[in-house]
Amino acid sequence: MKIPRPPHNWRIGYRQAVVVQKKLALQVRETSLEVEPRFAAGIDAAYSKDGSKCIAGVVLWDLKTMDDIEHHTAVTEVGFPYIPGLLTFREGQAMLAALRNLKNRPDILLFDGQGIAHPRGIGIASHIGVITGMPSVGCAKSRLVGSFVMPGEKKRSKSPLLYRKERVGTVLRTRDHVKPVFVSIGHLIDLDAAEKLVLDCAIKYRLPEPIRLAHQLVALEKAEGS
Repeated sequence: MKIPRPPHNWRIGYRQAVVVQKKLALQVRETSLEVEPRFAAGIDAAYSKDGSKCIAGVVLWDLKTMDDIEHHTAVTEVGFPYIPGLLTFREGQAMLAALRNLKNRPDILLFDGQGIAHPRGIGIASHIGVITGMPSVGCAKSRLVGSFVMPGEKKRSKSPLLYRKERVGTVLRTRDHVKPVFVSIGHLIDLDAAEKLVLDCAIKYRLPEPIRLAHQLVALEKAEGS
């Protein structure tokens, strides 16, 4: 799949990275989906045992048949330190490389990470969404910013995630009596559609199936010695 080149380098300093994020955050758009998505690409990343390489995996999931259509991995050198809020500079290059391996173009991207629920409004789902120009959603296992009231224990229960007096996402229960996930728009989608996508893909487990399978994919690659 053809992916545009990122408008910045991955190996830059902290201050430069923050400037890049602030510029890209201005390009994030919350809007209704033009078409109902059929194919969702779940994306996740892990690190080699020595921490020197990032392993990204992508699973293209058919929302109609509930099948894994294709899956790929990509490995790149880690060129940025671990700094909360700047994760994309460690993992983004590998994720884009994995996406380039897809034969079929997704309708939407689904990340194990944040969208606009981020200190500068540009988590990994938003960052990669802007670079690719594709609709994207963040579905994180934990909160990065904001406050919330814990939603009810039943599946589909939810509560708003608020940051600096603005709503930046939804705390969403995807299974009865299981910890919620933190859903936020990435790019070119609205929050209602983002919540629906997460619930539609969470068919058996807490995490949406495309993300869960992508996690398994990178874990296997790591175990095999990448």
